[in-house]
Amino acid sequence: MAELLIELFSEEIPARMQGRAAEDLKRLVGDALRGAGLDFAKAEAFATPRRLALVVEGLPEAQPDVTEERKGPRVGAPDKAVEGFLKAAGLAGIEAAEQRDTGKGVFYFAVARRRGRSTAEVLADILPPAILGLPWPKAMSWGGSAFRWVRPMHGLLCLLAGQVVPITVGHLAAGDVTHGHRFMGPAAIKVADFANYRGRLRAGYVMLDAAERRRAILSDARLSAAAESLTLVEDAGLLEEVAGLVEWPVVLIGSIDQAFMDVPREVLTTAMRAHQKYFSLQTAEGRLAPRFILVANMMAEDGGRQIVAGNERVLRARLSDAKFFWDQDRKQPLESRLPALNDIVFHARLGTVADKVERMERLARALARYVPDAEVGLCVRAAHLAKADLTSGLVGEFPELQGVMGRYYAHHDGERPAVAEAIAEHYSPLGPNDRCPSAPVSVVAALADKLDTLVGFFAADEKPTGSKDPFALRRAALGVIRIILENKLRLPLAPVIEEAYSLHAANIGLAGISPTADLLAFFADRLKVHLREQGVRHDLVSAVFALGGEDDLVRLLARVAALGGFLATDDGANLLVAYRRAANILRIEEKKDARTYDAEPDPALLREPEEFKLFERLSEVTGLAKAALAHEEFAVAAQALAALRRPVDGFFDRVTVNAEDAQLRANRLSLLARVRGELDRIADFSKIEG
Repeated sequence: MAELLIELFSEEIPARMQGRAAEDLKRLVGDALRGAGLDFAKAEAFATPRRLALVVEGLPEAQPDVTEERKGPRVGAPDKAVEGFLKAAGLAGIEAAEQRDTGKGVFYFAVARRRGRSTAEVLADILPPAILGLPWPKAMSWGGSAFRWVRPMHGLLCLLAGQVVPITVGHLAAGDVTHGHRFMGPAAIKVADFANYRGRLRAGYVMLDAAERRRAILSDARLSAAAESLTLVEDAGLLEEVAGLVEWPVVLIGSIDQAFMDVPREVLTTAMRAHQKYFSLQTAEGRLAPRFILVANMMAEDGGRQIVAGNERVLRARLSDAKFFWDQDRKQPLESRLPALNDIVFHARLGTVADKVERMERLARALARYVPDAEVGLCVRAAHLAKADLTSGLVGEFPELQGVMGRYYAHHDGERPAVAEAIAEHYSPLGPNDRCPSAPVSVVAALADKLDTLVGFFAADEKPTGSKDPFALRRAALGVIRIILENKLRLPLAPVIEEAYSLHAANIGLAGISPTADLLAFFADRLKVHLREQGVRHDLVSAVFALGGEDDLVRLLARVAALGGFLATDDGANLLVAYRRAANILRIEEKKDARTYDAEPDPALLREPEEFKLFERLSEVTGLAKAALAHEEFAVAAQALAALRRPVDGFFDRVTVNAEDAQLRANRLSLLARVRGELDRIADFSKIEG
């Protein structure tokens, strides 16, 4: 068995593209190998800023031999049929064909045995298209070559069992040479196999494995912080990015000028993280320390002092701008910034941000009555100021701080604390791992913002498609769902959506059909996704939604939980089977008779004991279930319906539904329709799978 080693050596590949590119290389080459009949034991891909590498283990020395058969005409068939078969099969004469008894007569067969090609030959054919097929988000060309790559490529290494595979990609011919670190190990390195390749790269100051680089950075950063009695503010996303910027990570620690420490923590950490790729440090009390961690890509002779000094100078300039904007922004109150929102277009058909703020204020007033302890005046005030910081200098410099800076400015202006917090939290949750607002004013502001966005874009026919969601409407819908469920809000979505739509229609003339039905269906889909991630079956959600008219998500979730609990019992599972049997019979008979059997069954037409038992139990259960549902005691209603299981089983075991007597038949079908109807009070059981 042989080992295949490939390395694509280039200028620096953007960190965000490296992991995906390595996996794409493994997938494309793996698919090509399998498609050529070359199975393998294992494939592993690696990425550094300057290279993609792939090692494939356990390749055979050649393709397996292949036998191909073509069935011909029956022995004794007309000459023209035989001649056509020989020509198509490429046989010189009929004596080259085999004769076989198939059980339906003796037929000619053409058998061709093709020896497998050597793996090296096959690789020469399949590797260039696989490499050229790498799907980069952005690619470039350079020099006179038509070859396109994410960055200029300088080397191609390709070895099979230590021998060069003679392939060409663009302007590059494969060899057995690579290079180490750009500065500390630039000399050419001759490679024999993967173990040799990995070892010689390490000797040339290249850590091939991104996971190893991440571990090294994290370990050294923690040790450096601890040496100064500080704690590293760990950031998995930043760690991933920094590991993609260096081939030989060297952790250093720098200082923040004390003059900048009165700038809000979020500004400092954002400037360091987003612009400089530095890690923050904090004290034992949780305060931001005037120190930072940087990761260099080389070991300096002076221990990194010049590197640290250079980075401190860059950070000082960046923070000087931030401090200037911080000081300037506080010279005018938030409210004075509102007129400038008229100059910011929210969407061509939905008006300006100022229009959005006006809608949010009115919607907040309507929403406040559904949120316990939400003071209407504060909710309206929070909506009024929610977007004001968009025109501040700091948010212009650091857009990711919108809302956060609004909170600081609101506190500075003397706004009520609940209003200031709502300004910061009204964008939340920004993702599945982000915290939901729970303070009443924050909840109202967040709902007003998201519902206005959802309703507006749906009304403007800017709905998400299968592959595109440019306005992040799925995230907004999931945010609404989480806010409602985590705060247990009894919020009827339909009238709120209608209220929001009326504000859009009144403000900017969005005429047409209300998006309420489409949006409720959209919420249903998002709710299924949300609950599926928590282990809730999507078909139970569909079964409850199918009842129609249910727009209270808390009540809907209670129904789903009761339904799941009911179906988990033996009585529930067996009753589901009985329901399906009853529904199938009714569907067939109602279609055949062109009528429904929803009329109440007539007690005078009951004949068999099992009919009487089912009728009596239905009469008992109906009242109990109705009362329980009226009080939203869905588990109690399900438990009451479970009492139908035995009489329904008895009915099917001993009663002939399609009796010869037409009246008896119709009455028994009505009895089944009653069973179906009672169960459908809880959910549409026809939507339940399994």
